[in-house]
Amino acid sequence: MLPDHRDSLDYLYALRFFGIKLGLETITELLDRVGNPQHHLRILHIAGTNGKGSTAAALAAVFHAAGISAGLYTSPHLHQFTERIRVDTRQLELDEIVALIKELRPHAEQLQATFFEVTTAMALLAFQRHGVSWAIMECGMGGRLDATNAVVPELCLITPVALDHTRHLGETLAQVAREKAGIVKSGVPVISACQDAEAAEVLAQRAQLLGSRLLLPGRDYSWQSRPQEFDVQVGSFELKAVRPILPGLHQHQNLALAAAAAGYLRDIGVELEPSAVRSGLERVCWPGRLEWLSPQLLLDGAHNQAGAAILADYLRQQHLARVHLIFGCKADKQVLPMLHLLLPFCQALYATRPPVEDAADTELLCGHAADHAVAAQAFAEPIAALAAARQSRAADELIVVAGSLFLVAAIREQLVVRTDVTPIMR
Repeated sequence: MLPDHRDSLDYLYALRFFGIKLGLETITELLDRVGNPQHHLRILHIAGTNGKGSTAAALAAVFHAAGISAGLYTSPHLHQFTERIRVDTRQLELDEIVALIKELRPHAEQLQATFFEVTTAMALLAFQRHGVSWAIMECGMGGRLDATNAVVPELCLITPVALDHTRHLGETLAQVAREKAGIVKSGVPVISACQDAEAAEVLAQRAQLLGSRLLLPGRDYSWQSRPQEFDVQVGSFELKAVRPILPGLHQHQNLALAAAAAGYLRDIGVELEPSAVRSGLERVCWPGRLEWLSPQLLLDGAHNQAGAAILADYLRQQHLARVHLIFGCKADKQVLPMLHLLLPFCQALYATRPPVEDAADTELLCGHAADHAVAAQAFAEPIAALAAARQSRAADELIVVAGSLFLVAAIREQLVVRTDVTPIMR
């Protein structure tokens, strides 16, 4: 990497030390200083707890299959910053990323903007300059006070809401749902995934208050899952036997939500043929989420209790037991409830620390495993945990890596990025 590139990226990453600053004042001023690129874009805005990235990527794949130019903004990245901002499914070139950082830096320094505020502005500027027809924006945290909420979208999507980031979003499901529902704007339609009753009520109240049409599963769209495929019915079309690359029955809900969005866009005149919708749903991939690197190694970025429940369901559906679990997470997560869901499938636990400052105590993880009669060891480095698991497992036993996307990224970096291993499809 060129020194100039390194300097710009170092500056951007240093903004993380300012922490999280929820609120729209700074991002609004920052965007105003660079010409309000969001005013020149047709935007789809996605909030929720789990499934945002998969849903956003599926929509980008649908647009690509239809020959419609689209920008995609997601977070976090697994390996390279350029993963966060894509145009027509391709990551921005590093030269363009660096140019955007340089352009925004003087304003960011004056405003004391955060990392996420700057990256959000970068994405919107890039999408405007590339002339995309649509911009797909994934919320970073919450919604109401998230930097992405400076936009006025044409459609909002809410993936399943669950407890996460409780220190910032609230301790109850209703409080978290209120933050997620904060992306809904007056008169802007919103499509929801299946929600717990508490979250569904909050979302319905928000939509009614703002006069926004609310499209719901079971009423406005539906899907029927089978082990390797699903059918989806949207108002204007039906797709039979959709066979996605993405594994897990939970992805059928995310993909059905994307299909419902495509159906709405068709109804307002966007040229999305059912064949393009099918192609996008079947071809989209999203690394680090139930990703098989080999028949003996499964990576999953489950990082909250709801995500751990999805992983546990998948292991149960696949009749996978006697798992060697490499687990590590951030200390502010639902550490023991997450682990409690996964231990019934475990032969052994390899507790480690993802590469974050506030990682959960590995001895706490080992102690919880011991309480459930699961053998456990602690490792300072994820790659050491992987080496131990590989040495200990029998030929027919599976290694699972879970608890944090940062942990998954650390393992994946060693096995895929540096050694050019090709993930397999299941």
